[in-house]
Parts: sequence; C-alpha cells; structure tokens
Amino acid sequence: MQLNKAIIKIDTFVVATISVILIAYLFPQLRNEQIHTALEWISRVGIVLIFFFYGLKLSFDKLKNGLKNWKLHLLIQSSTFVLFPLIVLPFQFFIHSAQTQIIWLAFLFLAALPSTVSTSVVMVSIAKGNMPAAIFNASISGLIGVLVTPLWMGLFLENSTTGFDLSAIYFNLLVEILLPVFLGILLQSYFGKYAQQFNKQLTLFDKSIVLLIIFKSFSEAFEANYFTAVSIFSLVFIFIAVIVLFYVMYFLTGVIAQKLNFIREDCITAQFCGTKKSLIHGTVFSKILFSSTMPVGILLLPLMIFHALQIFIISIIATEKGKEV
Repeated sequence: MQLNKAIIKIDTFVVATISVILIAYLFPQLRNEQIHTALEWISRVGIVLIFFFYGLKLSFDKLKNGLKNWKLHLLIQSSTFVLFPLIVLPFQFFIHSAQTQIIWLAFLFLAALPSTVSTSVVMVSIAKGNMPAAIFNASISGLIGVLVTPLWMGLFLENSTTGFDLSAIYFNLLVEILLPVFLGILLQSYFGKYAQQFNKQLTLFDKSIVLLIIFKSFSEAFEANYFTAVSIFSLVFIFIAVIVLFYVMYFLTGVIAQKLNFIREDCITAQFCGTKKSLIHGTVFSKILFSSTMPVGILLLPLMIFHALQIFIISIIATEKGKEV
C-alpha cells in the first residue's frame, strides 16, 4: 500500500504539470500582462520561500553520518554534474539551425541540473537501497547545483545569447537561493521542528510554485508561437532522446558501481540518485539563467518529459528490486 500511495502521489504532480500546460494553451485570455506580472512576483517570493524551508529542513546529523561513504557520494555527484553533461556535449557538433541550438541547450540544461530530493529518497527506500546515503546526496545535490549548473550553462549561453552576465546570475542565485537557505539553517533550532511537522504542506507549496512558473513559461511560449517552429519530428526526437539519455546514465552508473565493488544497497542508491533530475530546481533556475527573449517553454520541455519518465521507469525498477530482498 505504501508503494502505491508514493507512486500515485508523484504521478498526481505529473498530471498537474500536463494540466497546467493545457490550461496555458486553451485559455489565451490568461496570458494578459497583469496576470503575468502578478505571477512573476508570486513566483519570485515563492522561490525564496522554497529555499528558506529547504534550509529549515536540512539535517546536519544525517549529513555528518553520510560523509563516511565518500566513494558512493563521489560517484553520484560526478554522475549528476559531470557524466550527464559530458554525454550531451558531443551532440553540439550536429547543430545546424537555431531550432537545433535551442533543443541542444535544453538537453544541456537538463543534464547540468541537480538531482531530485523526495523522489530519490522514496525510490531508494522502496528498492531497499542505502537510505542514509540517498538522503545525504539528495540534500547536497541542490546546493552543489546552485554553483555548478550556471557554470555549465555559462560556457554556452554567452555565445548564443546577448546580455548573458554570469556574475549577475550568481548574484541573483545568492539573493534568491543561497541566502534563504543560510537563513533557514540559522533559524533551524527555532522553526526546524515546524518545517518537519508540516513537511507535506511545504512540499505542496513547492510544487504549486513550480506549476505557476511552468504555466507562465508555457503561456509566454504559446503567445510568442515558439512551438509552431518545432516540428513533429523534433518533438518525437526529444521524447526518444530523453529515454535514451536516461537508460545510458542508468547503465553507466550501474557499471561503474560494480567496478568499484559496491554492495547491492550502494549500487541501487548510485543508480537511483545519479540518474535523477529535479524539475523544481530546473524551473527555478530557468527564471534566473534564461533571458526573457529565450523560449523558456521549449527549454523546459526535455526536463518535464525526463521528470515524468524517471518516475515511471524507476518506480517499476524499484518495485522489482524491493521484491528481491
């Protein structure tokens, strides 16, 4: 029953994401400037609160205990921030138009993002993997991503967009993400217990802000007719490429874990945590990294497909591995 509830809960968010995109498409009257201005302010305040609550919920005892298994942590973080982008990079040589440039940047953005938190931990638990290591890596991945994701994107956005300023981006990340996390950590002794007590409500708040950002990004994309420039062939290619990317990463992390002689629990954790990408971080980072002239809806498309597929595929694998024990 717990497995079914976990999967249904996650799937509900996928359905909500698809619904929000449909609303953005079917109701053009919701694309007016006043609504978008209001959503901009709500989403910015929401982003600050998301990472403030993240700081409140960080458990230093769990992080301290998790430091011991450094080989596993190194593999997971290297898979997330190094191996993923290195797989996408060579395909830059196949860029032959502005559209393929955007699609490639979308995949690089997906590859450079941190891992998920809740999904990784839940699925590792179902598969009977190394839970302390999963919690440790899921917790630090978002913090590492604040520094690393802009670096990866900065290598290529500077050449493809005008007005890209990495120092300004890091300043925004500092103000909107790192400072709220730090403030949450400082106030953890006062309000940390409430953050744990109302964790479900805070998770719902996180997802609501993400849905607002997705709605705004896609309504702007529909208004500017960005998707009319994307052919059916390109959409099919994106879907297939996302599936291939996931399975390549899942296979490689498994092979490396076996070469390092990891025990079964550590192999599961490496494969489950090292192949995930966070839709929450992706939507938040997209507001800071991409200029208003870029088609954010298209840039988020591979990430949203990946998010849905990683839940579906890993939930099946986790169920089977859980039965093996």
